[in-house]
Amino acid sequence: MKKSFSLPTVSILFFVALLLGMQINNLISGDNIFEQLNKFKDVLSLAEKYYVDDVDTPKMVESAINGMLSNLDPHSIYIPVSQLPRVNEDFQGSFEGIGVEYAVINDTLIVVTPITGGPSEMLGILAGDKIIKINDSSAVGIKQEDVPKKLRGPKGTHVKVAIHRSGEKNLIDFDITRDKIPLYSVDVSYMIDQEVGYISVNRFSATTYNEFVDGITKLQSKGLKKLIIDLRNNGGGLMDQAVKMVDELLPYAGKKIVYTKARRPEFTEEYISKGQGKFASIPIIILVNAGSASASEIVSGAIQDWDRGLIVGETTFGKGLVQRQFELPDKSAFRLTIARYYTPSGRLIQRPYGKDLEAYRKEAFDRKEEEGDNVEHNIENNKIQAEEKDSTKPVFQTASGRNVYGGGGITPDYIVKAERASTLFIQILGKGVFREYALGYIDRFGKQIQNDYGKDLKKYLADFTTSDTMLSDFETLAKKKGVVIDSVQYEKDKTDFRTRIKAEIARIDWGNEGWFSVYSSDDHQLQKALGLFPEAAKIAGLN
Repeated sequence: MKKSFSLPTVSILFFVALLLGMQINNLISGDNIFEQLNKFKDVLSLAEKYYVDDVDTPKMVESAINGMLSNLDPHSIYIPVSQLPRVNEDFQGSFEGIGVEYAVINDTLIVVTPITGGPSEMLGILAGDKIIKINDSSAVGIKQEDVPKKLRGPKGTHVKVAIHRSGEKNLIDFDITRDKIPLYSVDVSYMIDQEVGYISVNRFSATTYNEFVDGITKLQSKGLKKLIIDLRNNGGGLMDQAVKMVDELLPYAGKKIVYTKARRPEFTEEYISKGQGKFASIPIIILVNAGSASASEIVSGAIQDWDRGLIVGETTFGKGLVQRQFELPDKSAFRLTIARYYTPSGRLIQRPYGKDLEAYRKEAFDRKEEEGDNVEHNIENNKIQAEEKDSTKPVFQTASGRNVYGGGGITPDYIVKAERASTLFIQILGKGVFREYALGYIDRFGKQIQNDYGKDLKKYLADFTTSDTMLSDFETLAKKKGVVIDSVQYEKDKTDFRTRIKAEIARIDWGNEGWFSVYSSDDHQLQKALGLFPEAAKIAGLN
């Protein structure tokens, strides 16, 4: 029987109400907010007392909160107690544990890669190691969701693991002292060639700005003259980190980076450049797609509005709402939209939304865009003209007078569509076949990879090929995992399979740099961007 006292539940709701209703006398249909809360308390109490079955009161309250927030906008959300620690980790940029990326494959807990600088790496734990015991208890058959419960814990505490390593007869014992583990928001920063650097940012957490500066500083020491910033599938995060990033790229002071408008004046703010950007003279290109949202759109919008560089890829998601997180007494939380943000030219990037949240999210990924040169944004203008009028697309001007449009994300200066994976490829990916095959390959041939290439990634990129034998073994594994192979489609996808397998193996031995280096040659959007630096330098006045 699942019940809880109604008084604490109602006190939580009063706390929410006070946050939302402070200094506001008549919020709901002209009635006092406390009258509305009494109405809710009555319904909850009567349901708990008289409903035909036992009532899960906390679940009802959470449903009510979700219902309230869903009537506001798509980005005001409730975060249950169970989810809040993970959500906070993503923003804080760290967690406490042993520092490994892992996978459970065929009932075996496998280290995919030790996290750089973490205690596991320091002790010599390697990618491909199999964790057989945790604190003298068998880890064979452990479930994926149970792994964090065993390996994570407060900094300074200990956990013992016994590891089976390929080529070793006996288990290797490690006593690991847990520590704070960084969650990197910069996936990789490396030189594509002698002049062009590449940096991929996956989200905006508390550490993103420092990671970004460190990454580009490292590239400058290697001869950086041109920079690609990859914000594809970066769903955003902390606004201040995006603002700091843009400030390092702008050469002038006193310019708006982004500004917000809110109903409450304390949430209306302007963020202004300082004119001390360390990277203000480097030609830049930013890669975006429909998965680029929020803080990613702050960066790309400011760069576009100030003609600082080129935006390449596909139109961004279109999230121009600012949330603030409020914690509740039971350690749950909710995010409430408190403002809208605007790019320097005045563009509101938020797409229109209605009650159908699924349609709202899906629409961003179902756009039909015409590829090509859009520096003057004629593609958008032509579309508007063809549709006669689109009131959701107001026109604004960049610093040089180029037309840009608001009302639905950042549309690139060069629209380049990504190549879409086949259904077969996605099915194989979803079954985890690529990772499992790569880990199995390293288990069998890891020493040979080390003997042939050592730490020489360039040699691996040039010389390693996914052989026909490997591809045959890969197909056998896919079938074993329950994938129904369409032979015609399999033949069409072979090149993609070869590349993915090579990238997965490279990631185990060389980390993200190995992964991204393999994929860069097949990345249609990236390859297009590499040829656009003359235009990027021209538009920024860096010629």
